[in-house]
Amino acid sequence: MAVVLVAGAAGGGAYYLLHTRGTPQETAQRFTAAWAKGDMTAMKAELATPATGEFDSAYAELTKNLNATAVSVKLGPITETGDDKATAAYTATAALKNIGDWTYTGTLGLTVADRHWKVDWAPAAVHPALNGTNHLKLKTTWPARAAVTDAGGSRIDGADVGGSVQQLVGFLDKATDKDVKKLGPAYRTGQAVGRGGLQETFQKRLAGTPTTEVVAGDDSLATIEGTEGKPLATTLDLRVQQAAANAVRDLEKPTSLVAVRPSSGEILAVVNNQGGFNRALDGRYAPGSTFKTVTAAGLLAAGVSPSEQVSCPKDANVGGLKIRNSDHAAYGNISFLDSYAHSCNTTFAPLTQQHLSAKALYDTATALGFNQPLNIGVPATKASMPRATSDAELAAESFGQAKIIASPLVMASVAAAIADGSWRPPTLVPNLKQKATKQALPDGVAEQLRTMMRAVVTKGTAMAAGLPADTYGKTGTAEFGAGPVLESHAWFHGFRGDLAFAVVVEGGGGGGKIAAPVAASFLHGL
Repeated sequence: MAVVLVAGAAGGGAYYLLHTRGTPQETAQRFTAAWAKGDMTAMKAELATPATGEFDSAYAELTKNLNATAVSVKLGPITETGDDKATAAYTATAALKNIGDWTYTGTLGLTVADRHWKVDWAPAAVHPALNGTNHLKLKTTWPARAAVTDAGGSRIDGADVGGSVQQLVGFLDKATDKDVKKLGPAYRTGQAVGRGGLQETFQKRLAGTPTTEVVAGDDSLATIEGTEGKPLATTLDLRVQQAAANAVRDLEKPTSLVAVRPSSGEILAVVNNQGGFNRALDGRYAPGSTFKTVTAAGLLAAGVSPSEQVSCPKDANVGGLKIRNSDHAAYGNISFLDSYAHSCNTTFAPLTQQHLSAKALYDTATALGFNQPLNIGVPATKASMPRATSDAELAAESFGQAKIIASPLVMASVAAAIADGSWRPPTLVPNLKQKATKQALPDGVAEQLRTMMRAVVTKGTAMAAGLPADTYGKTGTAEFGAGPVLESHAWFHGFRGDLAFAVVVEGGGGGGKIAAPVAASFLHGL
């Protein structure tokens, strides 16, 4: 009995030592699961022979050469071929960045090593076409670039359009390494890409995606069809754009004009008479007395009426700030409407101190587009109106000085809000998602302000500008710089029908004498 037991134990030990552990299915499953996770350490643990640098470089054919961001692997049938050999079929899908999915089939060799099933690895395990001497790469063919158009469907991305339009649209340039890193591996250094303006903002939309061929050496392995670029329609009206360009062209000083449709917020024209910096959208100017439109909205909402009698003295002092009117003018006792028409700083500063807090003026400005994020499709500077921290600062803000900055675009949108009764975030590209939302003016404010803006044209500071009938507006003269004698930017903003606009002449002087006639030329040109 003892002999039998010893013999049995000896026989069992021999079986244990000679038996192959695991199955080819289990090994293949572990290896392909590790491959899908990108776990090279776990993959190498399944190899029949230690991995060399060739192993890592072979899988880099997918991740580095083809820029695969992920690989999923589905294991197929296992076929045992005898002599402790087997093959495992698989289907791999590589997600190629900016291109799409590439799916292919392959096989893994399996063998018994040290009584365990292991992967009998070769470069062909990554893809059947790889042999250790060739490489995977991409060949791309791009579709024709889609058009950028005006609101009527006419192309505005050619060399035949005006300089201000080219400034908005941007241009095509050779891609740099930095561009390729940003845009993705479908792009190549030296390839045409959008630079500046809408061409850069909407690069991927306009370019589409290329038809991509995956090759190994001279062999084509697969073709992934691309997609056509999508045209980009803007809200520009070339008739309005041309009239605006004609109005500013001959001025010696930097001049910008923006036109907006009040009922929608759509930008109809953006012009700068000098190239380079886009003052119309990115200019950071003190708005001067055009900001009285904002202050007047706050005062009207607080109960001041256009007919209320106020005082417009030659000088005033609020919180220690000495205030005077343009040309040291004084109008005595006049209506609030007339104080707006004649742009009386010495009226607006005391009234603001009496009827509006710093928060109230800040909130009114914010409801009319200041401190609001802009998303028009190209870079545009947000207008800033800080909350005043003293009576003197509040007084300066009441007539658009202190630390307030605005662009012509923002001041055009203020005028548009008075014309329509609601402020709308301006945009150059229809249906572009906005962070800011439409805001209605308080009841009665827009109607009263229209009457006051009309008075500016009929009997106020813009009376001699030659503006056509039914034009509403407000002049502005915004001092800037330092020293005993300050220069001034000339402003005018207003509306006529469903067209609002703003003009600034940098260092131009008086708004009524310089900017308002530019607006008149623009409107007559229409």
